[in-house]
Amino acid sequence: MKHAPLLEITRGRLVEAAHIGSIAVVDSQGRLLHSIGDPHTVAFLRSSAKPFQILPFVERGGLEHFGFTQNELALACASHETAQIHLEAVAALQEKIGIRESDLQCGPHLPSDAAMLKRVIQNDIAPTANFNNCSGKHTAMLAHAKMRGLPLDSYLSPAHPLQRDLLACFAEMSGLSADAILLGVDGCSAPNFAAPLFNSALAMARLCDPRDLHETRASACKRITSAMTAHPEMISNFGEFDCELMKTCGGAIVTKRGAEGFQIVGLRPGLIGEYGVGIAFKIADGDPGRMNDRLVTRARVRPAVTLEILRQLDALDDDQLKSLAEFGPKKTLKNYAGLVTGESHPVFELGM
Repeated sequence: MKHAPLLEITRGRLVEAAHIGSIAVVDSQGRLLHSIGDPHTVAFLRSSAKPFQILPFVERGGLEHFGFTQNELALACASHETAQIHLEAVAALQEKIGIRESDLQCGPHLPSDAAMLKRVIQNDIAPTANFNNCSGKHTAMLAHAKMRGLPLDSYLSPAHPLQRDLLACFAEMSGLSADAILLGVDGCSAPNFAAPLFNSALAMARLCDPRDLHETRASACKRITSAMTAHPEMISNFGEFDCELMKTCGGAIVTKRGAEGFQIVGLRPGLIGEYGVGIAFKIADGDPGRMNDRLVTRARVRPAVTLEILRQLDALDDDQLKSLAEFGPKKTLKNYAGLVTGESHPVFELGM
């Protein structure tokens, strides 16, 4: 099977651009409910892996050991946009743990938060490691290693006991052997996982519906998803799609974007059926972000595709869809003078 068309962009009556990809919708019992394209496409989760990478730390009592708040747990799962709230939170967490920003090996990059980006440019500020949108994850990884008395300087090595445990945990959640998961180096230098969309969706379904997992893991899953939905502004930023979707859905939906067109979504039990449901999809062209004249960067494809999947699953009501309409699923496109030039719209129907 191959990728299938997911979103089209029109200009006048002509389809000017199209995005292809694959989707897998899986319940916590391992049933493939719906698919588009090839649900067994192997793709890197990128930052969508973060809720699974923090799971062993929570299981081992790391939250209690260092006194993590729910807000700080959310930050550990985040691809934050380096707003002031994120910089303050990650610095406070490092002080609590007893590590330094210089211990992080993720590297710096410019902020995505428009206000902070303007401040950096206007004041000629050189970004540091805490500016990295993965600084919360790296801070938590260092906390995990420190708690266990493991080396800090090699915490990103795939051979490090910490990274081996994270891989084993994701393998168990996804129903794969560790050897079946491909490894790559993420943008933040941490090991990252590549798995079939089906298995990534299954892992997300189990994260949101851990009824069949052992008690310690089930409790940790619930704490992670509760933190993400209680503090979605820490997961990304106010106004960003992941944050706004979780705010709108009042804890019933968990979502986490990944780079290069990956998205993972979890539905809690009872939203569309008895069991939790996981959704994983990959946009083949990577869905690069586009910055508008307000310095706000938005993805064009993933938010619209996510909303269309949820609409077809009856997971969102009309009021919720209306409140998220700026993200899609169908959007009217205008040029810089405000003239309507076309629209973007999904072109798939969920099926087996």
